[in-house]
Amino acid sequence: MDVVWAGDRAYLVREVRERLSYNRALAYTTVMTVMNILYGKGVLCREKHGRAWRYWPSESREDHDARLMAEVLRSGGNEHITMMRFVERVSDEERETLRNAVLHANGPRLAAS
Repeated sequence: MDVVWAGDRAYLVREVRERLSYNRALAYTTVMTVMNILYGKGVLCREKHGRAWRYWPSESREDHDARLMAEVLRSGGNEHITMMRFVERVSDEERETLRNAVLHANGPRLAAS
């Protein structure tokens, strides 16, 4: 996913394989299989390009991460307690970022309070 998120266009499997950096070369079919699985899960979109497919992410990395965070929050027990425990564990800087995000999401009505 790092490869397709880093780019600003759709990629062929071959192009993704060339950009992956591992200790050894990955088989084309391995990369193709993973990309097909990600397409099936809705993480990637694709369109036919000759005999191959071009793939691109269905959402930005940030939207993907935010969705996963919301899923994790809702998958546990008490969401309120889970959120409180999370806030207790983040740094002051992260807490300030979170505070600003809440103010932004709630709009001017909360900021004026």
